[in-house]
Amino acid sequence: MIRRDFSFQLEKVGKDTAARCGTMKTAHSIAKTPIFMPVATHAAIRAQKIDQLLQMEFPVLLANTYHLLLQPGPKIFEKFGGIHRFMKWPRSVLTDSGGFQLFSLSRHIRLEETGAEFTSYRNGAKVLLTPETSIATQRSIFSDIMMALDVCIEAPSDRSNTLAALERTSRWAKRSFEARGDSPQALFGIVQGGCFPDLRKMSLDQIASIDFEGLAIGGVAVGEEISIRNDIVAYTAELLPTDKPRYLMGVGTPLDILESVHRGMDMFDCIIPTAYAQQGLAFTSHGRVKVLRSVYAESESPLDSECLCSTCQEYSRAYLHHLFKAGEFLGQTLLGIHNLHFYSTFLQSIRTRIEEDTFAEYYREQREILGEVDRDHPARHPKRKSRKSEQLGDYEILRTQSKNRIRQISSGEIMHSVSDPWEEAQLIYLSQARLRERLLESDRKEFQLWDVGLGAATNVMAAIREYESLRNEGLSLCPLVIWSFERDLDPLRLSLRHAELFRWLWHPGPSQILKEGSWSSETGDIRWNLLEGEFQNRMDEAETADCVFFDPFSSKVDTELWSLGLITRLHERLRPGAELFTYSASTAVRSTLLSAGFLVAKGVGSGPKEETTVAIRSESHSNHALLDHTWLGRWERSDRRYPEGCSDLEIERMEQAVRFHRQFR
Repeated sequence: MIRRDFSFQLEKVGKDTAARCGTMKTAHSIAKTPIFMPVATHAAIRAQKIDQLLQMEFPVLLANTYHLLLQPGPKIFEKFGGIHRFMKWPRSVLTDSGGFQLFSLSRHIRLEETGAEFTSYRNGAKVLLTPETSIATQRSIFSDIMMALDVCIEAPSDRSNTLAALERTSRWAKRSFEARGDSPQALFGIVQGGCFPDLRKMSLDQIASIDFEGLAIGGVAVGEEISIRNDIVAYTAELLPTDKPRYLMGVGTPLDILESVHRGMDMFDCIIPTAYAQQGLAFTSHGRVKVLRSVYAESESPLDSECLCSTCQEYSRAYLHHLFKAGEFLGQTLLGIHNLHFYSTFLQSIRTRIEEDTFAEYYREQREILGEVDRDHPARHPKRKSRKSEQLGDYEILRTQSKNRIRQISSGEIMHSVSDPWEEAQLIYLSQARLRERLLESDRKEFQLWDVGLGAATNVMAAIREYESLRNEGLSLCPLVIWSFERDLDPLRLSLRHAELFRWLWHPGPSQILKEGSWSSETGDIRWNLLEGEFQNRMDEAETADCVFFDPFSSKVDTELWSLGLITRLHERLRPGAELFTYSASTAVRSTLLSAGFLVAKGVGSGPKEETTVAIRSESHSNHALLDHTWLGRWERSDRRYPEGCSDLEIERMEQAVRFHRQFR
C-alpha cells in the first residue's frame, strides 16, 4: 500500500453553527484548522521575510504551480529537493494546480481535452499545461498538498458552459489522480458547478468518488455577488464528506472567512493581506483603516492598540501615513506584517471560539466589526439626489436589454456601438496591445499609454483593472502612466451619475480625474492624467507613448483627428515599437496611417466588423498580420481611398506613400 504523508481528524463541530475544527498533519507541520494560508506566488510572500512568517505561526503556505512552472522551472526544484529547502520554509506548502491562473492570466489560451496551451508571459514560449504536467510540476516542487487541475470559468456563466467545465474538471481530476502515482504527497480534488446547485452536487458526486485526501470548492470569488457566493458555499459544504478537510479556494477578506467558517469550511487562501497592504489598507480589531487618509498624518496611535505585531508595537499611524505618501517600500512591508499577523490571530480566535462553543456569538459580533472602515474617523459622503437625468449636454444614455451605452444626440453616434463596451475594450485594445505581457517586461521602466477619446472611460478603466488584477496576483509590474485626451467631459460626467449602469466606473479613479485632472493609485504604480481640450492642441504636453488607444468618434464627427497632418504628428510622438489600435478598418483611415509612416495591420474583428486596425511605429510588428498586396489591390480599385476634404497636394502625397510603402515592397 502506498504511504501518504497526510492525515486529518475532525475534532469538533460548533454549537448553533456548521463551524468545525480539526487537526491536519503533513510531513512538515501539524495544522489546527480552520487555517489561513498566505499566498507565496513565486515561493515568496510579497515584501516579507520567512522568519516573520514563522513568528506568526502559519502552518501552511500556498505557492502557484503556474508561475513556478515558468520560473524557475521544475529542474531547479529537483536540484534543491523541493520548495522547502529552496525557500527555507520548514512547514507545509500547498500548491494550486494552475487552473485559476489559466482563467485569470492567459488571454490567448487554447483549451482542449488534452490540456491548455498558452503563451508564457516570461519569454513568449508556447506552454501546454495538462493534468499530467501540472502534477509532474507539483511533484518536482514537492509540496505537501497538491491540487488536481480544474477548469475555472467566470461567474455567472450560462448553464451549458458551466456543465462543460465541470465535466472536463471531473475527467481531469481522474487523470491528475492517476498521474500522482506513488508520491507520498496528498492530493485534493476541486468541486466546480458555478452558481447552479444541482451542478454543484453533480460535480461533488463525481469528485468525491475519487479517493482524494481533501476536497476544495473552486469557481468562487470569480465575479458572483457575495450573497450568491455564501449560498454556494453553504449548499456545497453540507454535501462534503465530514472526514476530509474542506478548502475554499481564493477567499478572502476576514469577513469572507468568518462567513465561510460559519458554513463549514476549514482552509482558506488569498493575496488580500499583502495586496491590501500595498494599497495602504490595514485590518484591525475595530475594522479596516486606510492609512493614506490625511486624518492620520499626525496620529501617534498604533494601527491597532490590541495588536501585538511588531508594526503596532513600534510605529505610529503617522509614520505609516508618511511612508506611503513618500512612496517608501518599507510602508508596504510594515503594513503586510500587521495584516498577516491579524489573519493569524483571527483564525486562532475562531478556533478557540469553536472549541468553547461560543463561535455563534463571536460570529454575530465580528460580522458588524469587520465590515467597518475608519470607524474612529468616518468619511463624509454627499447626499444623493432623488432624481437623475439620463441626458447631459449633447449626450444621453442609451438603454438596451443587454447593455447600456452613451449616444451623442447631434450626430447619433454611439460609443462602443458594435459590442458590449467592456468586452470591446478588452478585445480591441487590451488583448491586442498585450498589455499584461508588456507590463511584466523586467527591463521596462514604465509603460506610457495614450487614450485618445476618453468618452465614458471604458478603455482606460479596462487597462487600470487589468493592472490591478495582475498586481493582486503578486506579480512585479512596471508603472503604468495613462494620458487621456478629451474635449468634452459630459459623457463621463453622465456615466458617473448613473454608475450603476456602467460597472467599470465602480472605482475612485474616474471621479478623481474629473475633479482634479489626475489620479494615482495609492501605491503610486498607476498614474492617470487628463488633458482636456482639442487633442491637436494638447498632445505635445504628454510623454511620448508606448501605445495608443485611438477611440474618438468617426471622421464625420471628429474630422481633424483622422487627418493626415494630425496622424503624421502623432506618428512622431510615439516611441520606437509603439502600437496604435483603433476600431476603424476603413480604407481611408488605413491610407492615412500608411501615409503618415506607420506599418498597418489587420486588427481583430468585433461584432459585425470583420476587422479593426493596428498601426505600428517600427519594423517590429509582433504577431500582427500586415496588410499585403491583396489589400493594396483593393485600395487601388476603391473610390474612397482618401479622407474627405483632402487637398490635391495631400492626395498626391498619399498616392505615392501608399503605393511605395515599405511594407508592400
